Amino acid sequence: MGKDAKISKVVRQHLEMEQFFSGFAVKGKSQGPQEQTKQKQGDTMAVTEKTKELEKIAEQTRQCRLCDLGSLRTNAVPGEGSSNARIVFIGEAPGAEEDAQGRPFVGRAGQLLDKIIIACGLNRSDIYIGNILKCRPPENRDPRAEEVISCLPYLQRQIEIIEPEIIVALGAHAARTLLDTTKSIGQLRGHFEEYYAGIGRPPIKLMATYHPAYLLRNYSQENRKRVWEDMKKVLAELDLPVPK
Repeated sequence: MGKDAKISKVVRQHLEMEQFFSGFAVKGKSQGPQEQTKQKQGDTMAVTEKTKELEKIAEQTRQCRLCDLGSLRTNAVPGEGSSNARIVFIGEAPGAEEDAQGRPFVGRAGQLLDKIIIACGLNRSDIYIGNILKCRPPENRDPRAEEVISCLPYLQRQIEIIEPEIIVALGAHAARTLLDTTKSIGQLRGHFEEYYAGIGRPPIKLMATYHPAYLLRNYSQENRKRVWEDMKKVLAELDLPVPK
């Protein structure tokens, strides 16, 4: 296959993948978060307090220098979204675009994640998005053990505050870290595992699935269908409508 043919194939596959996830978007009048999700019990003050606590953690991550990444980053990426989210999406670490903007999942992988979220009949404002690491590793290398040890308590505290019903772990690194396992993403995805947020707290159901960046690198009909099957199980577990 010539160079031009290969480029054409990559472009075609990327467009097909975007169309696949965009095609699941709910037709007609869009629903607001209150119509799309069952709001958790609690008054406005409780949500306000959660928001304040999450902002405190965000500021702590911006000041953090517990590992070398703190002096190498452009911006910390604490995470963002609803403090009362029923679903929390967790990735591995920020990339170049995230480092530049200080926001999670805003690059190409983030754009695909947005399409997946919309395909589920949700908005980005309905959920919470974060990463295991709050700072970008140089050249997007894998997180080191000491970096995870330094950074993970921030994420653990965020999960404790939000109290989501389901965590979606995006990719092997996020899933392995949260579940403290060495299993492959192929072994973990497709069914619910349990994440323990702390002593005395009930476990939170965790669904591992492929990272959007993996889908961009390894496009196939099978891979995108696997992600959609995972997300349908998440929606069903929350008793939310599954777009057809």
